[in-house]
This record gives sequence, structure tokens and C-alpha cells, in this order.
Amino acid sequence: MPDDSMDLFDYQAEAESRGSRPLAERMRPRELADFIGQESVVGEGSLIRHGVETDRIFSMILWGPPGCGKTTLAGILTAKTRCHVVQFSAVLSGVKDIRAVIEEAKRQRHIHQKRTVLFVDEIHRFNKSQQDAFLHHVERGLITLIGATTENPSFEIIAPLLSRCRVITLSALSAPALTDLIHRALRDAENGLGALNLSITPEACAHLVRVADGDARSALNNLEIAAHLATAGARREIGIADTEKALLNAAPRYDKSGEAHFNLISAFHKSLRGSDPDAALYWLARMITAGENALYVARRMVRFACEDVGAADPYALRAALDAAEAYRFLGSPEGDLALAQAAVYLATAPKSNSVYTAYGEACETARETGSLPVPLHIRNAPTSLMKGMGYGKGYQYAHDHKDAFVAQDYLPEPLQGRRFYTPSDRGYEQTIQARLDEWRRTASGKKRGPP
Repeated sequence: MPDDSMDLFDYQAEAESRGSRPLAERMRPRELADFIGQESVVGEGSLIRHGVETDRIFSMILWGPPGCGKTTLAGILTAKTRCHVVQFSAVLSGVKDIRAVIEEAKRQRHIHQKRTVLFVDEIHRFNKSQQDAFLHHVERGLITLIGATTENPSFEIIAPLLSRCRVITLSALSAPALTDLIHRALRDAENGLGALNLSITPEACAHLVRVADGDARSALNNLEIAAHLATAGARREIGIADTEKALLNAAPRYDKSGEAHFNLISAFHKSLRGSDPDAALYWLARMITAGENALYVARRMVRFACEDVGAADPYALRAALDAAEAYRFLGSPEGDLALAQAAVYLATAPKSNSVYTAYGEACETARETGSLPVPLHIRNAPTSLMKGMGYGKGYQYAHDHKDAFVAQDYLPEPLQGRRFYTPSDRGYEQTIQARLDEWRRTASGKKRGPP
């Protein structure tokens, strides 16, 4: 119903405008209680919830993949505060706009005693000088900054500004969260598709969830297209044929439990490990042609390069990363060939899990032994006090010695002599083993540690 400030014509225009917006926009939650998929960020006792409940919003950078709820969360935060709120996009705004915001913030504080909350979408698109324009005012408290970005803030936000903001990390939505979101949209008569009285088959829902790959916006907008296809065919149930048409590709031949999805990626991984390039190419093709997220496959190849090839062929990791980057640059179908090339390289590379095993043992030892003190001779000594306490005393600089090697203990005393890494006899690890043998012969019989 219209509120007191609306006449009937205003209300009708608003309703028509709301109905013309994409489903994902209409379904944006307005309360934290309705914000699903990020419970660790907005749940009871969280920093965000406390800030909303006490109206003490703090400067923050919301970081996460597309469709995870960054803009939605910022909208909830700004709607709940009594502060003066300004929103703009870093794509369309410049330093001049920032200065105007600063002047208005000063006016709001002077005349209305209000703080200003500034929401900047895609803040990573601001260059250094544009970010510098915020810095002083965020530090003084004139501006409470909320930035949203898909890029790593450590690389895209200048360090002085980043140190004055909390980084809030949002994750891609899980399959159960996306499924819940789809069913909410089908039930919601006011903002969703509830008025159409539609249902959806488990297979069709699983298809939307899988292709969305954690992106709520993608899932909802694809659902809307599939719903229109179903109603155009006078059907009250959205089926797999509707989602296939909506997404312009065939549904992956996965069951609703996801078992086939994991079976295929397992077959691919084991074919790579088994050094069978033909089988690896086949399982890769099965996944890609079925609609699997190609970057998921690329990530698994990066993991494989570290876990199953390791130091036996150090270039394998670079090959896997290059394939992922090439796919991001080209997309499908051209980028698929980069994945195929990486798969063949990994399948035919020498195999070793020595680094993987060694790191696992090192982690277990670190957990079991706790915070063992760093030996004094390899501690950093930036102050005279630390030097006086013996920090760095007796450290031998390797480059001052023959072949840049010196016999010296680097592990905590209880672990001295402990070996985690044992190279295999394959690929480059043969060279590594020979080098380690030579160093150990050099060290044999010599005094280790500080002189």
C-alpha cells in the first residue's frame, strides 16, 4: 500500500517501475535477517550486525566475487543508519565528485550534526589520486567509507586507505543458499515470481545453481527467463528444457546430488595423475561440453600442478596458471583450447607429491609443537635493544660463503636435524636431490649455528 507521502499515481508508477526491474534487483533483501549465504559475516554477534544495531557503521571494504551480495549488504547498512548517505560508482565518478561529497559532508556535520556514509561501488576502479582524496577525511571521521570490490584490496586499494578500513570478505554463495534463493523468488508474490504460481523441478533448479557458480544475480536472472519460457508454453512447472533454453546450453548430465559432477572431476584428476593425456582430454571435454564452469576445472589443474607434479616440473604450475588466465581473457570456446593444452602438459609431466607430503608433515609438526621460539641468530634486529638482547648475533650471510651456502641451523632447537622434504628421483627433483646431497656433504662435520 502507498505510504502517506505517495498519491495513488505515484504508487502506481512505483509499482510499474518495480515490476520492470530484473528479478535479481527486485529480490534484493532489505533486512539482515533476509540476507542469506553470508552468515559468518552478518550473523548474530558479528561485527556487521553490531554496527547496524548500534548505528555505528565503520569504514569497510566489502570484497567478494560477483553476485555474492556486496551491493545488497551496503544497501542494508546505509538504509539502517541515521547518517547522511551518498552513493556513487567509481566507474562514473572522479575527483571533482569526491570533492563535492566532502563539501556536502562538512555541511551535514555543521548544520545537521550528521555523519556521512559514502558507498563507492567498484572502488578498485579509482586510481591512486582518487583514493588519496578520501584518505584524510576517512582518517578524521568526516567520511565513513564503504567500498565494494571484486578485486583483492591488497593490490587495488592504497595501503594508507586500506589500513583505515576493515576488509569484510564475502564468499560465493553455496549451492544450498542459491537453491533457497530460487525457491524464495518463486514464492514471493510481491517482488518475485509468486504471482505466476510456478514450481521448478529438482533437475532444473540444480542446473541453474550449477551454472550460477555462486552468483545470486546470475541464478535469479536466469530463473526469470526460464519462468517466462515456461509460462509462454502454458506450463506451471519450470523444467530442464526451460533452463537449457534460458542458458543457451545443454544441462550438465549431473544428478541433483552432484555425484556425477564429482565423479567427472575425479576421473579427470586421476587421469592426469596416471599420465594418460587421452583420458584427461576426454574427461575435460565431457565437463566443458556439459556446461561445467571452466574456471573450476582450471583451479583444479592449478591444485594438481602443486599436489601431484610439484618440484618434479616447477613449470607445471606456471602452465596451469597461464591456462586459467588465457581462459579468462578469451572465454569459450577459444579459451577451452588453453585448458586442453594445460591438461596434456600436466598429464605428461613427471610426477611427484614430495612437496605436498612434506608440507603436510610440517603443518602437523607446527600444530604439535606449538610456538617454538625462533633461534636468536636468525631473528630480525631492527633496534639497538634487540641487538643488545642477542637478536641476529652470529648470523652468517650465505652470500659471503662459497656457492652461497653456509652450514647453519634454521629450525628451532627441538627440531634441529628434522627433515620434511625428501625429493623423488623424477624430473627436476633429481637435480634438487643432487644439490641437497652436496650441501649436506659440505655441512657434514662442520659446526652449525652461530659461531
